[in-house]
Amino acid sequence: MPPVDLLCIAAHRDDAELTCGGTLIKAVDDGYRVGVLDLTEGEMGTRGSADLRAQEAEAAAEVMGLTIRENLRLPDAGVENTRAAREALVAMIRQLQPRVVIAPAARGRHPDHRLTSELVRDACFLAGIARYVPDVPRHRPLKLLHTITYREDAVKPTFVVDISAQFERKLAAIRCYASQFDGQTQAGEVFPNGESLYDIVTHQAAHYGARIRCRYGEPFYTDETMRVTDVLALDVSTF
Repeated sequence: MPPVDLLCIAAHRDDAELTCGGTLIKAVDDGYRVGVLDLTEGEMGTRGSADLRAQEAEAAAEVMGLTIRENLRLPDAGVENTRAAREALVAMIRQLQPRVVIAPAARGRHPDHRLTSELVRDACFLAGIARYVPDVPRHRPLKLLHTITYREDAVKPTFVVDISAQFERKLAAIRCYASQFDGQTQAGEVFPNGESLYDIVTHQAAHYGARIRCRYGEPFYTDETMRVTDVLALDVSTF
């Protein structure tokens, strides 16, 4: 299994595309190896099927240019932060050796999203303990990012990634999930407002883009404070 620089760990197939697809594509554009680890197969979904979603996920991975996309096959609508789940996730993190991991927001209306956030944080820490599941060499990611797109209850983003050049490909990756999104007005953490889901995705990206004075953006939160080494290099005009 090839190592990656950036790994998004998501509860369901399509979560990565909806919340941080532009950032993943931007990292690929910048020459990094990027992967997605979906924790469940989406077998509890109201629309489509697990097999169909697997095909859609493969198509989306190709659009995004991913190095790898794997599935941990935890139960859909049943993700729990158990020892067994932590050990399985630790093994994957050690094999893929990401420097940066993207996890869901700490809060979410779908229990799988909230519990995935907690599970990912715990597994990233445990992956650095040599005697924890010692059959795979330890590896602890440097940075854990939480994607907070669509979360109206989230804190102010720590930073926003400019995805203006990647947005159309992000939307193309989302459109790969026709069984889930065509004709829909909500999904996952995307609340309905009367528009099509694709329009809501566009307007959310435009909203966060405006916060950094660009066309489209994706917001992230980190618990730790970000360091600045050159205040004269700071971007985004105050006025």
